[in-house]
Amino acid sequence: MNKHIKDAIKNGLANASAKTKKPHDELEKSAGDGGGLMRQVVLGGQDGLVNVLGILLGIASGTGSTQLVILAGLAATVAESVSMAAVAYTSARASQDHYRAQEEQERREMEEVPDVERKEIELIYYKKGFRGAALQTVVKHITSDKELWLRTMMREELGLYESEFVDPKREALVVGIASVIGSLIPLVPFFFMPVEPAMIASVVLSLAVLFGGGALKARITTGVWWKSGMEMALIGGAAGLLGYAVGLLLGAKPG
Repeated sequence: MNKHIKDAIKNGLANASAKTKKPHDELEKSAGDGGGLMRQVVLGGQDGLVNVLGILLGIASGTGSTQLVILAGLAATVAESVSMAAVAYTSARASQDHYRAQEEQERREMEEVPDVERKEIELIYYKKGFRGAALQTVVKHITSDKELWLRTMMREELGLYESEFVDPKREALVVGIASVIGSLIPLVPFFFMPVEPAMIASVVLSLAVLFGGGALKARITTGVWWKSGMEMALIGGAAGLLGYAVGLLLGAKPG
Protein backbone atom coordinates (compact mmCIF):
# COMPACT_ATOMS: atom_id res chain seq x y z
CA MET A 1 0.00 0.00 0.00
CA ASN A 2 1.55 3.35 -1.03
CA LYS A 3 2.06 6.29 1.28
CA HIS A 4 -0.81 8.35 -0.15
CA ILE A 5 -3.36 5.60 0.49
CA LYS A 6 -2.04 5.02 4.00
CA ASP A 7 -2.23 8.75 4.77
CA ALA A 8 -5.75 8.91 3.38
CA ILE A 9 -6.88 6.06 5.64
CA LYS A 10 -5.23 7.61 8.67
CA ASN A 11 -6.57 11.12 8.03
CA GLY A 12 -10.01 9.79 7.21
CA LEU A 13 -10.19 7.89 10.47
CA ALA A 14 -8.99 10.86 12.47
CA ASN A 15 -11.41 13.28 10.81
CA ALA A 16 -14.34 10.89 11.17
CA SER A 17 -13.61 10.42 14.85
CA ALA A 18 -13.21 14.15 15.50
CA LYS A 19 -16.28 15.24 13.53
CA THR A 20 -18.75 12.50 14.33
CA LYS A 21 -17.87 11.29 17.79
CA LYS A 22 -20.17 13.58 19.74
CA PRO A 23 -23.08 13.75 17.25
CA HIS A 24 -22.98 9.97 16.87
CA ASP A 25 -23.13 9.50 20.62
CA GLU A 26 -25.97 12.00 20.87
CA LEU A 27 -27.95 10.30 18.10
CA GLU A 28 -27.32 6.91 19.70
CA LYS A 29 -28.46 8.22 23.06
CA SER A 30 -31.55 9.84 21.53
CA ALA A 31 -32.52 6.61 19.77
CA GLY A 32 -31.89 4.64 22.94
CA ASP A 33 -33.99 7.05 25.00
CA GLY A 34 -36.90 6.85 22.54
CA GLY A 35 -36.91 3.07 22.46
CA GLY A 36 -36.38 2.91 26.21
CA LEU A 37 -39.31 5.22 26.93
CA MET A 38 -41.64 3.11 24.78
CA ARG A 39 -40.42 -0.04 26.51
CA GLN A 40 -41.05 1.50 29.94
CA VAL A 41 -44.56 2.67 29.07
CA VAL A 42 -45.52 -0.67 27.55
CA LEU A 43 -43.97 -2.61 30.43
CA GLY A 44 -45.73 -0.65 33.14
CA GLY A 45 -49.04 -0.07 31.38
CA GLN A 46 -49.51 -3.59 30.04
CA ASP A 47 -48.47 -5.28 33.27
CA GLY A 48 -50.73 -3.08 35.38
CA LEU A 49 -53.75 -3.46 33.10
CA VAL A 50 -53.46 -7.21 32.60
CA ASN A 51 -52.87 -8.05 36.25
CA VAL A 52 -55.62 -5.82 37.61
CA LEU A 53 -58.09 -6.96 34.93
CA GLY A 54 -57.63 -10.56 36.03
CA ILE A 55 -58.07 -9.63 39.69
CA LEU A 56 -61.19 -7.55 39.04
CA LEU A 57 -62.92 -10.21 36.99
CA GLY A 58 -62.05 -12.82 39.58
CA ILE A 59 -63.49 -10.73 42.43
CA ALA A 60 -66.51 -9.69 40.39
CA SER A 61 -67.43 -13.20 39.28
CA GLY A 62 -66.79 -14.63 42.73
CA THR A 63 -68.61 -12.06 44.86
CA GLY A 64 -70.84 -9.92 42.67
CA SER A 65 -70.01 -6.95 44.93
CA THR A 66 -69.13 -3.64 43.28
CA GLN A 67 -67.69 -2.34 46.54
CA LEU A 68 -65.33 -5.29 46.88
CA VAL A 69 -64.29 -5.04 43.24
CA ILE A 70 -63.38 -1.35 43.58
CA LEU A 71 -61.59 -1.92 46.88
CA ALA A 72 -59.60 -4.83 45.47
CA GLY A 73 -58.87 -2.89 42.28
CA LEU A 74 -57.50 0.14 44.13
CA ALA A 75 -55.41 -2.02 46.43
CA ALA A 76 -54.04 -3.96 43.45
CA THR A 77 -53.27 -0.71 41.62
CA VAL A 78 -51.17 0.62 44.48
CA ALA A 79 -49.36 -2.66 45.10
CA GLU A 80 -48.77 -3.31 41.40
CA SER A 81 -47.47 0.18 40.66
CA VAL A 82 -45.09 0.31 43.62
CA SER A 83 -43.82 -3.17 42.82
CA MET A 84 -43.27 -2.38 39.14
CA ALA A 85 -41.49 0.90 39.93
CA ALA A 86 -39.21 -0.86 42.43
CA VAL A 87 -38.36 -3.63 39.98
CA ALA A 88 -37.67 -1.08 37.21
CA TYR A 89 -35.37 0.91 39.50
CA THR A 90 -33.36 -2.07 40.73
CA SER A 91 -33.12 -3.51 37.23
CA ALA A 92 -31.79 -0.24 35.80
CA ARG A 93 -29.31 0.11 38.64
CA ALA A 94 -28.10 -3.47 38.14
CA SER A 95 -27.53 -2.81 34.42
CA GLN A 96 -25.60 0.36 35.17
CA ASP A 97 -23.50 -1.33 37.84
CA HIS A 98 -22.66 -4.17 35.46
CA TYR A 99 -21.60 -1.72 32.75
CA ARG A 100 -19.43 0.27 35.16
CA ALA A 101 -17.78 -2.87 36.52
CA GLN A 102 -16.93 -4.08 33.01
CA GLU A 103 -15.72 -0.63 32.05
CA GLU A 104 -13.41 -0.46 35.06
CA GLN A 105 -12.04 -3.92 34.29
CA GLU A 106 -11.32 -2.99 30.68
CA ARG A 107 -9.67 0.27 31.76
CA ARG A 108 -7.48 -1.63 34.23
CA GLU A 109 -6.48 -4.19 31.60
CA MET A 110 -5.55 -1.40 29.17
CA GLU A 111 -3.14 -0.09 31.80
CA GLU A 112 -1.76 -3.42 33.00
CA VAL A 113 -1.63 -5.48 29.79
CA PRO A 114 -1.82 -2.99 26.91
CA ASP A 115 -0.23 -5.39 24.44
CA VAL A 116 -2.96 -7.96 25.02
CA GLU A 117 -5.69 -5.35 24.67
CA ARG A 118 -4.05 -3.99 21.52
CA LYS A 119 -4.05 -7.50 20.06
CA GLU A 120 -7.75 -7.76 20.83
CA ILE A 121 -8.42 -4.57 18.85
CA GLU A 122 -6.34 -5.98 16.01
CA LEU A 123 -8.33 -9.22 16.06
CA ILE A 124 -11.65 -7.36 16.10
CA TYR A 125 -10.79 -5.39 12.98
CA TYR A 126 -9.12 -8.34 11.31
CA LYS A 127 -12.48 -10.09 11.52
CA LYS A 128 -14.06 -7.02 9.95
CA GLY A 129 -11.86 -7.45 6.88
CA PHE A 130 -8.93 -5.13 7.56
CA ARG A 131 -5.50 -6.43 6.52
CA GLY A 132 -1.90 -5.29 6.39
CA ALA A 133 -1.15 -1.58 6.61
CA ALA A 134 -4.84 -0.66 6.77
CA LEU A 135 -5.30 -2.88 9.82
CA GLN A 136 -2.27 -1.42 11.57
CA THR A 137 -3.45 2.12 10.82
CA VAL A 138 -6.85 1.43 12.36
CA VAL A 139 -5.32 -0.23 15.44
CA LYS A 140 -2.85 2.62 15.92
CA HIS A 141 -5.56 5.23 15.57
CA ILE A 142 -7.88 3.56 18.10
CA THR A 143 -5.23 2.72 20.68
CA SER A 144 -3.77 6.25 20.56
CA ASP A 145 -6.95 7.58 22.18
CA LYS A 146 -7.69 5.85 25.47
CA GLU A 147 -11.35 6.83 25.58
CA LEU A 148 -11.90 5.69 21.99
CA TRP A 149 -9.99 2.51 22.80
CA LEU A 150 -12.10 1.86 25.88
CA ARG A 151 -15.36 2.59 24.08
CA THR A 152 -14.36 0.28 21.22
CA MET A 153 -13.54 -2.55 23.62
CA MET A 154 -16.83 -2.13 25.45
CA ARG A 155 -18.88 -2.15 22.27
CA GLU A 156 -17.01 -4.48 19.97
CA GLU A 157 -15.72 -7.03 22.47
CA LEU A 158 -18.42 -7.02 25.15
CA GLY A 159 -21.41 -5.72 23.19
CA LEU A 160 -22.17 -3.10 25.86
CA TYR A 161 -23.44 0.37 24.97
CA GLU A 162 -23.75 3.06 27.60
CA SER A 163 -26.61 4.69 25.65
CA GLU A 164 -28.77 1.63 26.38
CA PHE A 165 -29.00 2.53 30.04
CA VAL A 166 -31.46 5.04 31.44
CA ASP A 167 -31.60 6.90 34.71
CA PRO A 168 -32.98 4.44 37.31
CA LYS A 169 -35.14 7.16 38.88
CA ARG A 170 -36.67 8.04 35.53
CA GLU A 171 -37.18 4.37 34.75
CA ALA A 172 -39.01 3.84 38.04
CA LEU A 173 -41.11 6.99 37.62
CA VAL A 174 -42.22 6.22 34.05
CA VAL A 175 -42.95 2.55 34.76
CA GLY A 176 -44.79 3.41 37.98
CA ILE A 177 -47.01 6.05 36.35
CA ALA A 178 -47.70 3.82 33.36
CA SER A 179 -48.62 1.02 35.73
CA VAL A 180 -51.06 3.26 37.64
CA ILE A 181 -52.77 4.37 34.44
CA GLY A 182 -52.88 0.83 33.05
CA SER A 183 -54.26 -0.54 36.32
CA LEU A 184 -57.07 2.02 36.51
CA ILE A 185 -58.37 1.38 32.98
CA PRO A 186 -60.23 -1.89 33.73
CA LEU A 187 -61.50 -0.44 37.01
CA VAL A 188 -63.26 2.61 35.54
CA PRO A 189 -66.53 0.89 34.45
CA PHE A 190 -67.15 -0.41 37.98
CA PHE A 191 -67.55 3.18 39.23
CA PHE A 192 -70.50 3.77 36.91
CA MET A 193 -72.20 0.41 36.27
CA PRO A 194 -73.53 -2.63 38.11
CA VAL A 195 -71.15 -5.57 38.31
CA GLU A 196 -72.25 -7.64 35.32
CA PRO A 197 -72.35 -4.90 32.65
CA ALA A 198 -69.21 -3.38 34.21
CA MET A 199 -67.38 -6.67 33.68
CA ILE A 200 -68.24 -6.65 29.97
CA ALA A 201 -67.32 -2.98 29.63
CA SER A 202 -64.05 -3.55 31.51
CA VAL A 203 -63.04 -6.37 29.17
CA VAL A 204 -63.96 -4.45 26.01
CA LEU A 205 -62.18 -1.28 27.17
CA SER A 206 -59.10 -3.18 28.31
CA LEU A 207 -58.78 -5.17 25.08
CA ALA A 208 -59.23 -2.02 23.01
CA VAL A 209 -56.49 -0.22 24.96
CA LEU A 210 -54.16 -3.22 24.74
CA PHE A 211 -54.74 -3.51 21.00
CA GLY A 212 -54.09 0.21 20.54
CA GLY A 213 -50.95 0.03 22.67
CA GLY A 214 -49.59 -2.90 20.70
CA ALA A 215 -50.34 -1.20 17.38
CA LEU A 216 -48.67 2.03 18.52
CA LYS A 217 -45.60 0.12 19.68
CA ALA A 218 -45.27 -1.49 16.25
CA ARG A 219 -45.68 1.87 14.52
CA ILE A 220 -42.95 3.48 16.60
CA THR A 221 -40.55 0.52 16.62
CA THR A 222 -40.89 -2.40 14.21
CA GLY A 223 -43.47 -5.01 13.34
CA VAL A 224 -46.93 -5.30 11.81
CA TRP A 225 -49.28 -3.03 13.75
CA TRP A 226 -52.30 -5.31 13.78
CA LYS A 227 -50.27 -8.38 14.77
CA SER A 228 -48.66 -6.51 17.63
CA GLY A 229 -52.07 -5.20 18.72
CA MET A 230 -53.65 -8.65 18.58
CA GLU A 231 -50.77 -10.15 20.56
CA MET A 232 -51.20 -7.70 23.43
CA ALA A 233 -54.99 -8.03 23.36
CA LEU A 234 -54.81 -11.83 23.48
CA ILE A 235 -52.44 -11.71 26.46
CA GLY A 236 -54.84 -9.43 28.32
CA GLY A 237 -57.85 -11.50 27.34
CA ALA A 238 -56.21 -14.70 28.57
CA ALA A 239 -55.39 -13.11 31.93
CA GLY A 240 -58.92 -11.80 32.31
CA LEU A 241 -60.46 -15.13 31.39
CA LEU A 242 -58.26 -16.91 33.91
CA GLY A 243 -59.23 -14.48 36.65
CA TYR A 244 -62.91 -14.86 35.79
CA ALA A 245 -62.65 -18.68 35.85
CA VAL A 246 -60.90 -18.67 39.23
CA GLY A 247 -63.59 -16.39 40.65
CA LEU A 248 -66.35 -18.70 39.42
CA LEU A 249 -64.65 -21.78 40.81
CA LEU A 250 -63.66 -20.45 44.22
CA GLY A 251 -66.10 -17.65 44.90
CA ALA A 252 -69.72 -17.54 45.91
CA LYS A 253 -71.93 -14.59 45.19
CA PRO A 254 -73.91 -13.42 48.19
CA GLY A 255 -77.47 -14.68 47.93
